[in-house]
Amino acid sequence: MLVKWMRCTVVDRRGFERGQRKWAGLLGEPGFRAQGGGWSRSRPGVAHLFGFWESRAFYDSFMARSHDRLAASQNGTHKDAQVRLFEYRFDVKVGFRPQFTDADLLRVAHCRVRRERIEHYTLMQEKVWNPAMAGSPGMLRGVFAQAQAEDEFLVLSMWDSAAEHGKYRTERIERLALRAQLGADVTAVGGDVIDLEPSWTV
Repeated sequence: MLVKWMRCTVVDRRGFERGQRKWAGLLGEPGFRAQGGGWSRSRPGVAHLFGFWESRAFYDSFMARSHDRLAASQNGTHKDAQVRLFEYRFDVKVGFRPQFTDADLLRVAHCRVRRERIEHYTLMQEKVWNPAMAGSPGMLRGVFAQAQAEDEFLVLSMWDSAAEHGKYRTERIERLALRAQLGADVTAVGGDVIDLEPSWTV
């Protein structure tokens, strides 16, 4: 499964949201699974979207045929668009499916990993981070994915409320990072917490 992450700064909110409804046209596309997203909690005007496709081949076919027509309605409504593609590696909690309807909050973590530490980083995701997240009340499901560049990873988790995600945060994460030797594995860590916008879900 291919995971597409799009992030942009919106300059015309009403126009952007109006254009967002046009993406319902994705439903007829071969290989399309789901798309959803919302607004950053920490960066005003920043929107995140996550799309799921059965394979890179289906996605490339869509990009060549229908993408520009669907995207045209949002021209001029945003800037600084960044698009990254990742291949699914494993579930963060058993039974991942690309579904947004029961979630209230998304958490995205983006890591660049030292090449000689990729194996260790991936193992720690399975042995340390996954059980901790899966055991957190309110964490619905998540996906761990890797970019073609190999040293770039995405962890996307879906939560049923901001309050539950808040409980998982600070002191627990510091402890887990030490146990997973995160500092030795990664060269950069980024991410965001996103309020899901139900009208954007396809």
